[in-house]
Amino acid sequence: MKPTNNTRISEFLLLGFSEEPELQPVMFGLFLSMYLITVFGNLFIILATVSDSHLHTPMYFLLSNLSFVDICFTSTSIPKMLVNILMQSKVITYAGCITQMYFLLLFAGLDDFLLTVMAYDRYVAICHPLHYTVIMNPRLCGLLVLVPSIMSALHSLLQSLMVLRLSFCTDLEIPHFLCELNQVVHLACSDTFLNDMVIYFAAVLLAGCPLAGIFYSYSKIVSSIYGISSAQGKYKAFSTCVSHLSVVSLFYCTSLGVYLSSAATHNSHSSATASLMYTVVTPMLNPFIYSLRNKDIKQALKRLFGRE
Repeated sequence: MKPTNNTRISEFLLLGFSEEPELQPVMFGLFLSMYLITVFGNLFIILATVSDSHLHTPMYFLLSNLSFVDICFTSTSIPKMLVNILMQSKVITYAGCITQMYFLLLFAGLDDFLLTVMAYDRYVAICHPLHYTVIMNPRLCGLLVLVPSIMSALHSLLQSLMVLRLSFCTDLEIPHFLCELNQVVHLACSDTFLNDMVIYFAAVLLAGCPLAGIFYSYSKIVSSIYGISSAQGKYKAFSTCVSHLSVVSLFYCTSLGVYLSSAATHNSHSSATASLMYTVVTPMLNPFIYSLRNKDIKQALKRLFGRE
């Protein structure tokens, strides 16, 4: 019997975390709080970097872009989940699911690339300090944001078009709170071999290469720090990288380590928890990581709110 064509599919069901009615108000309050903290925390970072002339540098330009991407990344899934909880519904339309998947892939890829670009920025600042302003000029900074944006958009478009060619039958329940690519592909009743190959190839190319770039940058940074004679100089050089290293660790440990391990055990609850970590928790923590250890950001925020 020929599988049902995907043009007849009108909606999917997002099962979320729990079906217990008494837990729904608690989950709504928790996720709403996390979402508001994420949005306002990253928004304050953007406003601080834009309003303070002392922060008009490549490092803070990239940081403000990362904060913007984090706001967009979280906004692709949490508002829909909050609406579903409030309306006591699990439905997401077919078009809405594909659209959500596209933007999730877009902003996840941008997060990945921006973390790599920020590692390169730290490499230039520490290993080539005298040439930093020449190398990290405004034109290059613009290209370092524009090119990854185009690459992420093309990758998201490719993956979405690959899903559009699939056919779906009767099993339309996604054991997740969002339309995650692997989960949707595995619901198809048509052959997904080509989709799986594209997913694996893209994962190696768009996740492995940036991670390799981060490792290379920090290997050079570490060797350069070891060459600094004074302990104070070493501490100062390393302290400029601590915030970025923390964010990189959070992003990759949650999006790769936890997710891959949960996928290996085929535990849908673990997979949903892992996705929650890198789509919500990590963007929520980023402003705290960058502001708590950064005197420039704290002073800019004080000036922004007129408390200097």
